[in-house]
Amino acid sequence: MVLKYGIECDPRRNKAAISSYADTAILYGQPEKQVQKILVGIDIETPELLLADKIRHRDGLDLVISHHPEGVAYAGLYQVMRLQVDLLEQIGLDRKSAEQFLEVRQREVERGIMPANHMRAVDAARLLSLPFMCIHTPADNQVADFTLKYLEKAKPEHVGDIPGILLQIPEYKQAAERLAGPKLILGDPKRPCGKIFVDMTGGTEGSKDVFGKMRKAGVRTLIAMHLSEGHLAKVKDANLNVVIAGHIASDNLGLNLLLDKIEKDEKFNCVSCSGFARIRRTKE
Repeated sequence: MVLKYGIECDPRRNKAAISSYADTAILYGQPEKQVQKILVGIDIETPELLLADKIRHRDGLDLVISHHPEGVAYAGLYQVMRLQVDLLEQIGLDRKSAEQFLEVRQREVERGIMPANHMRAVDAARLLSLPFMCIHTPADNQVADFTLKYLEKAKPEHVGDIPGILLQIPEYKQAAERLAGPKLILGDPKRPCGKIFVDMTGGTEGSKDVFGKMRKAGVRTLIAMHLSEGHLAKVKDANLNVVIAGHIASDNLGLNLLLDKIEKDEKFNCVSCSGFARIRRTKE
């Protein structure tokens, strides 16, 4: 595997190489570096990078991959939220209205990120000379698409059926064993599912004021990785059913699906840490 897989970059410049998604980037390292062994985690910060350095000296290691963004990829996280407009339009919302809702939320997220010391982990990677990258929205896109298709095939009748269906997916089954599996948090289990919206990509939570519009567009059930208390209150007002699939479990699924696609070209040795467990769906 070559480090620049799927990412446009300029190897002549000592800067982070950003993909078409602002929250996905090579944060430190030479893009042409050949990679055979990687450390993958949901969150990679200085403690995980120190662990990676220890593994490198003991057994060898070529690259560290974080799911959640760091450095400039974290600073640009709010930019990828634009894709939420397309998702909302697909379920029947007027595009102009979706853009207006999103604009307010984007600015809120941007302001929240601005005070962060977002280069801490990248500086640690630089001082340790450890190639370091993050893959966020491309992995979240994978889990959103996979989960939607999985549920379309399963055809759940009642909202109470959805957690059990998700538990047939290895990542969610594993999460349930760790008390972090799928759960119906809003709605009577016997209520019909109706139109389902799988909300698992787009950088972070969108506008909390959009749920009433979703209801008018025919959505009856929301499946999300997570939901803040402020958003949950608005969902209650809209009378939607809510299933929380699980944040880390969903991140695991997305990363595994993406890594499977990468490994169609070339296999590599993957060491798991920080809440990630490698589950392959491709043949060895």
